[in-house]
Parts: sequence; C-alpha cells; structure tokens
Amino acid sequence: MAELSTTYMGIKLKNPIILGASNMVSDINQLKKAEQAGVAAIVYKSLFEEQIQLESLQFEEELHEYDFRSAEMEKIFPEIEHAGPKEHLLALKNAKNELTIPVIASLNAIYSPTWVEYAKMLAETGVDGLELNFYRVPISADADAKMIEEHQIKVLKEVKAAVKIPVSVKISSFYTNPLAFISKLNQAGADGVILFNRFFQPDINIDSEEFDFPWDLTRKGDYQVTLRYVGLIYNKIKASVIANRGIKTSADAIKMILAGANAVQMVSAFYENGVSYASTVIDEMQKWMDKKNYNSLDDFRGKLSKEKLNDEFVYKRAQYIDILKNSDQILKKYPLR
Repeated sequence: MAELSTTYMGIKLKNPIILGASNMVSDINQLKKAEQAGVAAIVYKSLFEEQIQLESLQFEEELHEYDFRSAEMEKIFPEIEHAGPKEHLLALKNAKNELTIPVIASLNAIYSPTWVEYAKMLAETGVDGLELNFYRVPISADADAKMIEEHQIKVLKEVKAAVKIPVSVKISSFYTNPLAFISKLNQAGADGVILFNRFFQPDINIDSEEFDFPWDLTRKGDYQVTLRYVGLIYNKIKASVIANRGIKTSADAIKMILAGANAVQMVSAFYENGVSYASTVIDEMQKWMDKKNYNSLDDFRGKLSKEKLNDEFVYKRAQYIDILKNSDQILKKYPLR
C-alpha cells in the first residue's frame, strides 16, 4: 500500500491532510473524531488580538456602567479582570493534551510586541508549532506595500527569536509579487508557508441597506490560484509549502502534491461532509497512488511544478492567449440560450 507520510515545518505527519484553523476545532469531540478519521495534524483556531481587545473593552464598559450612579452602589461588585487570552490558551492546551497528533496554534495580532507576547503564550501550551496569520486590508493609501511587508517580516523574525517551536506563515494572495514575499519569509526563517488564507468578506443587504457577512464556504475550483503559486515556488525555498483554500476532494489534494506541496489544509470540505470525510480523502489518495504505482508522495511531488515541466509557460500569463484562442470551447460546455 502507498505510503502517505510527509513533513511539515520539520514535523513528521502520517499523511498530508491537515484540518485547518476554524471554529469546528472548539469541540474536542470533533477533534477526536478527526484524529480517528486519519487527519494528520490540526491547526487550532486563531487567537485574534482584535477580538480580545473588543471583548475587553465591552467587558470594561459593562463592569463600570453603574459606577457613578450611586455612591452606595459603587463598591457592590469587586473589580474583575477580563480573561483576555486565558480561555483560548486553556482550550488549546486541553486539545493538545487530548490528542496524539500534532496540534499547531494560530495567531493573528496587530502590533509587534503583542505578536511576540501572544506567540510566547501559545508556545507555552506545549503545541507542536505556530502559524502566524498575516492578513492586512489596506484602508489608506498612506500604507504602501514596502511598509506592510517590512512590518510582517520584522514580526516573523521577532517571533522566531522568541519561541523554540517551528513557525509558519499563512499569507493572502494579495501581494504585488507573492513569490518575492514568500522568498523573503523563507530568508527570515519561516519553517513553512501556507498559500493562501481566506477571510470572510463583507457584503451588502440591499433590503436592509446594511452590511452583511455571509458564511460562504469555498467553491469548487477556488484552489487554482494556490495551485499556480505552489507550482511556481516548488524547490525554490527551504520552508515547507502548504496548500490551502478550496481543497475539497482527494483529487484536489493530489493536484497540490503534483504541483509541489508538502501537505494541504482542508476546512470547507469538513464543514460540508463532516470531519470523518478525511478517511475518504486518504483512502482515495492511496488508491490513486497504487493505481499509478507511486510508493510515496515524493515519487510524484512537484512532478507538474514549473521546475520539472518542459513547457514552463503553463504557469505564465502567456498561456492565457492559448485559452483565448480556444474560447469557443466554453460554448460547447455552456451553450447560449
């Protein structure tokens, strides 16, 4: 039978299927079910500094709402400290203690000092690794690309210096040149890069004329941007390359390995099918490998990367011209009505 083992940030995994960061990991029973189904590692949901700040502010406002309405009432309730990240850290530590597979923490902070502070706290829970979730939406033209990237590289270096566990970085695809930034992350000491993160985007409800935040899962084919950059970066960096976003089937996972990924993170597929679906993905991957006479992932990893293809233009924009030349093919698939 085909061997699916791989490594992620130097961590040995029994297969390339990782349960990505999501709210489903809050349920320890779901985590145990995922482990039983064969998931090789779990990324615990992100510790968001913004959420902690908001909850702390709301708590403080509620706590002191009646402070000055009556002198007699002012000391009825004792001062209570907001829990901050303690609840998250406790749940993370519990997950690590309950599971035998690697557990990776995820962090999304704002300021350099708090990135380091929270990274240390997460590392102290005993997790096997740490994932820094870099995602910034520029809302002002004053923040240029260089400033944003330099800040993120600085954060990575400071976190790496502060913790002893391996550190990976999850980035968006919205960089002017993702390949250049990935190379900078690699040079700065990243043990892995995850391509790419996906945050919920705002929408507008035209009936209420208010903002709406739909809980949309990834759709079939959403992995294609990831596939392109996995194939382009293969064997160009020392850091592990993890494919994320829109990977919903065993075929999608196999495509990412063919492009050069070390492993894949899946979330939407587990929301849709349950975490037990991991066993189906793993079984189908093994059957495909047996059919192709591949004994290990290394036998076909990167086989269709830019480095190993004779026709490197498949990863370049020039291929778009060939697609346009054959654009009549779309009419065969979707006839005009």
